[in-house]
Amino acid sequence: MLLIDSFCSAFRDLTNTSSEDLAQIYTADVEFIDPIDHHRGLSEVQAYFAKLTKHAQACEFDIHHVAPCADNSGDISYVLIWTMTLTLKQGNRVIHTQGTTLLKQNDSGFYYHRDYYDLGEMVYEHIPVLGWVIAKIKRKLRS
Repeated sequence: MLLIDSFCSAFRDLTNTSSEDLAQIYTADVEFIDPIDHHRGLSEVQAYFAKLTKHAQACEFDIHHVAPCADNSGDISYVLIWTMTLTLKQGNRVIHTQGTTLLKQNDSGFYYHRDYYDLGEMVYEHIPVLGWVIAKIKRKLRS
């Protein structure tokens, strides 16, 4: 199985992906960046995902496209387009977020993972008063 296939399999159901599974995908010095934070090293990434999934009933990624890319360094890169479905334990709320991931791979595994998504869509729009304000601003901008 290719490493990218293992990655996709692990992220299909992130809540059931273990720290050991992540160690099979990422290098020890992996750099992980998303709109929330920036993590360096496998142990930080493992802790981040453990914290994320601790508050989730389910965290699943529907990966729509995987595109291999040429990289000037000679390493293998991929761009993934996905939809995350996050079901929170508190209130059983479901949040859908669309995003893109850039992965860079060397002989040891993925050493770079950067997620691009709308943090407002994922977090801010679900906060009662703030969500109402954001929706009102969006309606005003569309008209």
